[in-house]
Amino acid sequence: MKSKGVCLVAGLAILGLILGLSPLGAAEKKVVIGFTASQTGKLNVEGMRQVNGLNLWVDQVNAKGGAKLPDGTVVKFEAKFYDDESKKERVQELYTRLINQDKADFLISPYSSGLADAAAVISQQNNRILITAGAASDSTYKKGFSLVFQTYTPASRYLTGAIDLLAKMDPQAKKVAIINEKDKFSTDVVNALKAYATDKGYQVVLFEGYEPGATDFAPFINKIPAGVDAVMGGGHFADTSTFAKQLFEKGMKAKMVALLVAPPEDKFAELGEAANGVIGPSQWEPQAKYSPEAAKAEGKEWYGPTVKEFTETYRAKAKEEPTYHSAGGYVAGLLLQKAIEQSGATDTAKVKEVLDALDIYTFYGRVKFDATPKNHGLQLGHDMIYIQWQKDAQGKLFKQVVWPEASKTGEVAPYRTK
Repeated sequence: MKSKGVCLVAGLAILGLILGLSPLGAAEKKVVIGFTASQTGKLNVEGMRQVNGLNLWVDQVNAKGGAKLPDGTVVKFEAKFYDDESKKERVQELYTRLINQDKADFLISPYSSGLADAAAVISQQNNRILITAGAASDSTYKKGFSLVFQTYTPASRYLTGAIDLLAKMDPQAKKVAIINEKDKFSTDVVNALKAYATDKGYQVVLFEGYEPGATDFAPFINKIPAGVDAVMGGGHFADTSTFAKQLFEKGMKAKMVALLVAPPEDKFAELGEAANGVIGPSQWEPQAKYSPEAAKAEGKEWYGPTVKEFTETYRAKAKEEPTYHSAGGYVAGLLLQKAIEQSGATDTAKVKEVLDALDIYTFYGRVKFDATPKNHGLQLGHDMIYIQWQKDAQGKLFKQVVWPEASKTGEVAPYRTK
């Protein structure tokens, strides 16, 4: 026969389930994170890396019991997403669905600035915070949105570091050719690059764009003047990889080739010799030296896993090496978790207040948002890392961090051609 005490405990447990309480008596709340991802279309490589990172965060935070609020409430997260097919028109349709039908509490952007820009309109109209992962264009954050927050270093600073690296590599270098995809992100990057290079005394000898989806870059490569010191530009993974391959096949002679998006991806090494010597800006790399100790030395708070912890857990779950797209997806969720925990709430106004004032370090580096109306949500704290594909003693390609000085794992090498 059961004792009255056992019956009482069982009764309280049942009552707790009815009232939405955890077994320990804390209230439990579900928060839906809505987003789209390019499972198909030209952005699927980068888009799915981002999804893998975000899903890892959801799994980890829930496995640890959820986010803990000061009043004892436990927040569990549920991810809800759709394939946007890499199409802008699908994004607005699907984000409207996420809000109205799926009741998403917070939003993460799709990969790419063009798609994220479309999502930002819907998030603002519906009073939902949108963390943009994989969206670097500055212009999104200059449109008066008050609920959009950028995790990436802005496009205006994406390739400017390559100019600084070129100056260190060869002080006599003066001529730069810029060839880029004519999409929102790449155009923002190269406009800022051209201005920065010109300001630093470089001559931009070619400045041309190609249409999205281009596969033949010979007409552009043939226009590059002899004696050019650096070729910079590109766009996204597919076009940039093809561009790099054709530069090599054409026997391009330049001290530096620095291209967007594709080089940091491990898949880029499949180009073989065409990858050797190519430099790429990366938002994050597993070799990054961010640490709780370094954060403390700067007087900043550290939040979340270490670089090693993230890298090892991502590798184990996704069965692939993490890229900056993976890290961007994870940190987007991590920042929401931090803001929810610190605000002690899940409503838009209180979470926004914390994000506006946030200045912390994570495995991804420093994160700080511009809170002014003019540039609201623009990323101020995070800086780019520049990698270069080089060969080890056995002739195997590997990624070397070559810039900035404080983060480099080795010296930059001249671009190599056949």
